Amino acid sequence: MTTPTWSVRRLHTVDDAQIDALATVTIDCVEGGASIGFMLPFTRDRAVAFWRRVAQGVASGERVLLVAEDDRGICGTVQLILDMPDNQPHRADLAKMQVHRRARRRGLGAALMRAAEATARELGRTLLVLDAVTEGDAARLYERLGWTRVGDIPRYALMPEGGFCSTTVYYRNLDG
Repeated sequence: MTTPTWSVRRLHTVDDAQIDALATVTIDCVEGGASIGFMLPFTRDRAVAFWRRVAQGVASGERVLLVAEDDRGICGTVQLILDMPDNQPHRADLAKMQVHRRARRRGLGAALMRAAEATARELGRTLLVLDAVTEGDAARLYERLGWTRVGDIPRYALMPEGGFCSTTVYYRNLDG
């Protein structure tokens, strides 16, 4: 097995250079067809504005931001949303898992997921929830990693270029 050419770490603060690099990853993912909440045409200004809001959530402790970096910089990311209702202190939502096309199919998505799960455990979270495009690459990854499929919601969202897609909801118990 080859040694990964990237590393994963948690950002406790997010500076302008990191925001710019994260925007590049998001633009690449959206332009590559990923349904992660954005529509084409997707501008750098919109991507930077999104990451500035994420940075505020990281600074306030409402979310955790993990990034993967290779020799060219940030190439992947995932978030844990910690800001849950009072009756759900044990839970987090896993969101916006993104891997730049240059770094795909090398185990980076799985590494980001394992890092998110480990971070959630460290923070006392025992249940994670996420959703993904039904039968998409991410859904296949989550199923390979042992996430439990809850079900599909038809016509849940639009793909970046238009057209409906369904989403599949998954969960992962971390306490057993």
